[in-house]
Amino acid sequence: MQAFAALYTALDASTATGDKVAALRRYFEQAAPADAAWAVYFLAGGKPRQVVPTALLRALACQEAAIPEWLFEECYQAVGDLAETIAHVLPPAVPGPPVGLAAWVEERLLPLRGLPPQEQSARVAAAWRELDATGRFLLTKLIGGGFRVGVSKLLVQRALAGHAGLDPKRVAQRMMGYTDAKATPSAARYLALLAPVADGPAGGADERAPDDAGQPYPFFLAHALEGEPAGFEARLGPPSQWLVEWKYDGIRAQVVKRAGRVWIWSRGEELVTERFPEVVAQAQRLPDGTVLDGELLVWRDDRPAPFALLQQRIGRTTLTKKVLADAPVDFIAYDLLEWQGADLRDRPQHARRAGLEAALAASPLRLSPAVQARDWPALAALRAGSRERGVEGFMLKHRDAAYGTGRTKAGGTWWKWKIEPMTADGVLIYAQRGHGRRASVYTDYTFAVWNRAPADAAEAQQVIDAIGRREPAQPGALQLVPFAKAYSGLTDAEFAEVDRVIRSTTLEKFGPVRSVRPTLVFELGFEGIQRSPRHKSGIATRFPRMLRIRADKPLWEADTLQTLEALIDAAAPPAPPSPAR
Repeated sequence: MQAFAALYTALDASTATGDKVAALRRYFEQAAPADAAWAVYFLAGGKPRQVVPTALLRALACQEAAIPEWLFEECYQAVGDLAETIAHVLPPAVPGPPVGLAAWVEERLLPLRGLPPQEQSARVAAAWRELDATGRFLLTKLIGGGFRVGVSKLLVQRALAGHAGLDPKRVAQRMMGYTDAKATPSAARYLALLAPVADGPAGGADERAPDDAGQPYPFFLAHALEGEPAGFEARLGPPSQWLVEWKYDGIRAQVVKRAGRVWIWSRGEELVTERFPEVVAQAQRLPDGTVLDGELLVWRDDRPAPFALLQQRIGRTTLTKKVLADAPVDFIAYDLLEWQGADLRDRPQHARRAGLEAALAASPLRLSPAVQARDWPALAALRAGSRERGVEGFMLKHRDAAYGTGRTKAGGTWWKWKIEPMTADGVLIYAQRGHGRRASVYTDYTFAVWNRAPADAAEAQQVIDAIGRREPAQPGALQLVPFAKAYSGLTDAEFAEVDRVIRSTTLEKFGPVRSVRPTLVFELGFEGIQRSPRHKSGIATRFPRMLRIRADKPLWEADTLQTLEALIDAAAPPAPPSPAR
């Protein structure tokens, strides 16, 4: 744990990519394989579930520090992060003998789940007493399931590749599925990441062990295309050089058919096969040695259904006949990565597309339709109707592009040409501190709209004054109704400006959350909007983010629930061209 804590400190101390990769390599060079296996898991995004309730950790920290709850709360308000607060208030450690990261996780952390609270408290307190502040911080983060560090999976792969003398692309392929919750890190799995390349043709299929038949490939990611279509001819060449497809709003996934079985992997490297039995049944008809890239969507009434319906399907622990009927999922295939066991990723996009069309000619799986237009303005006109079609815009894939790893332009290019977001003007009413380097700044905001349009500025001001007096809203009266939360889109300087306003207008504190007197209007952008009985406003937004602070807009001119309802109604069908079966 001490070595992993030192690595965390080094990664947190610098924003330079070279420094981070160097720190990672130093750690991998000296760490035992079992410890390095868990380090890779955590650094690449793996997270064990929370093993001890937050309330127990807070109470235990007060007990160990011999401070009252109110004082701990004041410290928490100043620091903004629970694990960091605990690390600061505990008394000095009495260091014990060094214990490796694997032993900490497997023998001390994971066994905490399910123990009686008294036993959990005793074990956590003993662990805190022998760790320094950084070690306590990390352990508490791991116990709570909230570990995060400023390093990307790509940097971890680069460091491992440099340490082992391998191509980073090969390491990326070997790491697919490494953080899946069902796969426990081990020394053997870590050493397999570093193993010398076996003799044989380039690629990954030749290295797969018999029990790794379901291994997917690293996903190729697109860059966002911005700018006016009038300039695309000069930037990109004619549309004839690009394969154009609709951009669907679902779950990016790979379907793998090998050894008589089907595996489905999400882009987050989670094995989701059991959640989509209808797709498994369709993919069983594929020949062995096939890997498809595409999108999982709920498809109803000959069009893509809103993403929220797919989310409801994912959240179900039991897939009843009714659930399957209400939210039928299809896989929309748009790339062929492997065929008859051969890795096709280095072949040009147009060749893979031709192979995909042939592969799905007799398959029940859907093929993502190609979109044809004479020029960029014509494509822009089609793109303008994306929302009505239930899609997000276009994917542009260069005809000669290979299938790369991650977001790179080395072997070719994919662009995502998304439509402009929906927008609404909301009033800031709640705020919460951020995480990491923003833990001391209020960056996570809740926004509200009026339940109806105020008659004038005076009526709105009466509501604001009542909020300032902490008077509850009266049923049927004018009021602000929360509808969205957002934490991204502003610069550091803008966050600092808003933080000052929040601190000066705070009305009440609810743990880490502050209610504020409404003073600020923000323009929010979001990818989708729909009705939702689970939310107080009756409305849910998808990927909300802050576009700008509306210093020019008075509170009484913020948007209303009726404005949001109109956005929902405006996004209604006709259907897009149906992907062929």
